[in-house]
Amino acid sequence: MAPTLADVEAARERIAGRARLTPVYGSETLRRLTGRRVWLKAENLQRTGSFKIRGAVNKLETLSAADRNAGVIAASAGNHGQAVAWAARELGIRATVFMPQDAPMAKVDATRNYGAETVLTGAMFDDALAEAEARASETGATFVHAFEDEAVIAGQGTIGLELVEQLPDAETFLLPIGGGGLGAGIATALRALRPGVRLVGVEAGKSGRGTIADGIAVKHPGELTMSILGHLLDDLVHVEDEEIASAITLLLERSKLVVEGAGAASVAALVAGKAGGGDSRVCALLSGGNIDATTLVSVVRHGLQRAGRYLVVRTRVRDQPGQLLKLLELVAAQRGNIVEVNHRREGLGLDVVETGVELTVVTRDEAHCAELREALLSHGYPLE
Repeated sequence: MAPTLADVEAARERIAGRARLTPVYGSETLRRLTGRRVWLKAENLQRTGSFKIRGAVNKLETLSAADRNAGVIAASAGNHGQAVAWAARELGIRATVFMPQDAPMAKVDATRNYGAETVLTGAMFDDALAEAEARASETGATFVHAFEDEAVIAGQGTIGLELVEQLPDAETFLLPIGGGGLGAGIATALRALRPGVRLVGVEAGKSGRGTIADGIAVKHPGELTMSILGHLLDDLVHVEDEEIASAITLLLERSKLVVEGAGAASVAALVAGKAGGGDSRVCALLSGGNIDATTLVSVVRHGLQRAGRYLVVRTRVRDQPGQLLKLLELVAAQRGNIVEVNHRREGLGLDVVETGVELTVVTRDEAHCAELREALLSHGYPLE
């Protein structure tokens, strides 16, 4: 059965002192980009780095002594596993977490460090889920579902109670949707306390394909959660990895917030103009910040390139002393900041008297990229 407002309020009492009251921040940058007032709810600053701690603590607090002695099992793309591991450690419960084989190592290591046994299995979350459910049936341990559980949904819904108190003027709320537990819980609280607000779910990735928003990359959302969302959401929109990467970079550079792919999905929808609601005042939920360092480097580099801040060009110069220096001086004269130079004398269709050069240049924006390309072409450098 769907949790009620009373269930969410009871969850708030249970998790008090364990889950943090996370802050909300206004964003002048997003206000300028979108033409509407914007707030960010920073669940990336929550314990274990995501909202998941709320549902995990609430679920484990409701277990009987016998259930606690039998231990708990969870399946997770990363954040739920960390939350269950942390909550289990705090309550003295043995925990085992099944995770996809390619789960980000930052999330795998954190889950282990919180004291849980980790089992890497399958390519997708759903594969890990099947293995975890089978182990729970064999051992008698309690399976803690990441989203298809009333107590977990109610725990996530405590964010909605905070939003009602923190943002009385917000009119639209953007909620990342994967399995649906987060959205279902928040929507339950908001619809009960502020029925007139606009609620928009944001999905990422496509079934069977990878996405940098691994935290919401599930093949099949929950039946319970989606039945709740089907009644409570005003809209459900989709964002692509390109849009998410740009949002991660924007939040890092302008808001000084490290956010993972799933956590940036709401901002991606807002910046891409998919949130709807006209110029209504909007809150974007940053659901988590557990992004692997190598992924963050790749995403930021890609985001900068997409924004015209990072240009890679390949050209050819005469294979003579001083020719490379002339090329570099021309780039410098255009105020391009060269961060990498690759020099090749073979392949790439080069003549005997030529050498290939690939430059990676930090630029100001798309207009600056265009100016730099035009300067190189006007001086006789062919470009790719």
